[in-house]
Amino acid sequence: MPRPRSCRARPRVRRNLPSRRGRRAGIAQPVSSGIVAAISGFASSFALVVAGLAAVGATEAEASSGLLALCVASAIVTILLSLRYRQPISVVWSTPGAAVLVAVSTGAVDFASAVGAFMVAGALVALCGLWPALGRAMTRIPTPLASAMLAGILFPICLAPVTAVIEHPFLALPIVLVWLVLFRLAPRWAVPSAMVVAVIAILVAAGPDWMADGGLAPSITLVAPVFDPLVIVSIGLPLFIVTMAGQNVPGFVVMRSFGYEVPARPVFLGTGIASAAGAVFGGQLVNLAAITAAIAASPEAHPDASRRWIAAVSSGSTFLLLGLGAGVATAIVSAAPPILIIAVAGLAVLGALISSITSALAQEPHRVSAIATFLVTASGVTVLGIGSAFWGLLVGAIIMGWLAWRRREPSGR
Repeated sequence: MPRPRSCRARPRVRRNLPSRRGRRAGIAQPVSSGIVAAISGFASSFALVVAGLAAVGATEAEASSGLLALCVASAIVTILLSLRYRQPISVVWSTPGAAVLVAVSTGAVDFASAVGAFMVAGALVALCGLWPALGRAMTRIPTPLASAMLAGILFPICLAPVTAVIEHPFLALPIVLVWLVLFRLAPRWAVPSAMVVAVIAILVAAGPDWMADGGLAPSITLVAPVFDPLVIVSIGLPLFIVTMAGQNVPGFVVMRSFGYEVPARPVFLGTGIASAAGAVFGGQLVNLAAITAAIAASPEAHPDASRRWIAAVSSGSTFLLLGLGAGVATAIVSAAPPILIIAVAGLAVLGALISSITSALAQEPHRVSAIATFLVTASGVTVLGIGSAFWGLLVGAIIMGWLAWRRREPSGR
């Protein structure tokens, strides 16, 4: 005879209480993890950020200001979101976005027009927070096309280590060898260590002359934006797409893998507004971190998941301090042979190139459209003043639609 409803045993609710180890752990562990995350993230890609800003017309002072603005914007949004939601929400600059700037520039872009494109891209990210349908539409861009476009942007940059070894063997070869050895022994430190070797090589080759101009102190330079439709389409739109598809979406996936449901609306609003505000100081986009997020959100940061937000706050605070060295970082990059800086950047984004190509070719029916997107984007062609990233995505979409229609046609008759 069934038991009365009121007498049935209630199911036990399992609560995620902090472990004994988690209760014993102090704040030293998450603080140190946050510092490591910030330093590794900064060292891995600051050279690419500076090179990207220079590629779209920034002077050394403007590039230094842009790097500082990105550090400050990343730090503020990271700290505010992590404190508000008690989650390790890490925000960094858009590394794929910096690659876009290197790849799409023809050398004839005025930096004021690039700043206008940065502001539009930031406004589009914020609009994704205000209008969720737009955010969903961005995540529904066919993965083969988005990944192939990103791969096409990264491909010329990843060729730079080969070119650098040929043109500057005594400077570039030690960088590549250090990266290769540490990629086998300590992958997390491979790129930062290669960057350290590159800095040493640059300083030895340049001598004391790299300090001659004296612009080593952090500085802010205001840039009045110019909204050029062609520049917005060729730079702003690809910057927005690769940041959403190549950074924000993986960032949410990484956080979810560690058990965190990060609210999309405040992330898009926060990063979009911060990006648009930072653009007038020369910065491009900031976004939800993926690799850096994994450092702050993993059990290595703290055994108690509810305490890992401290690591993100520590990372944001460290980014503020690193921003004070933006002038020195920019001066070092400016003193180096350009191909050497792009070579280090190529090592930094090699993993992203591999994952992009793998994702682009994963679905057999879409391989032709993905390869077409990759080839057009990697070609670097400019048509009607619009860069190859836009045309690659457009050509890939047309081919994908045509092939899908041809496959459906026989069954529709």
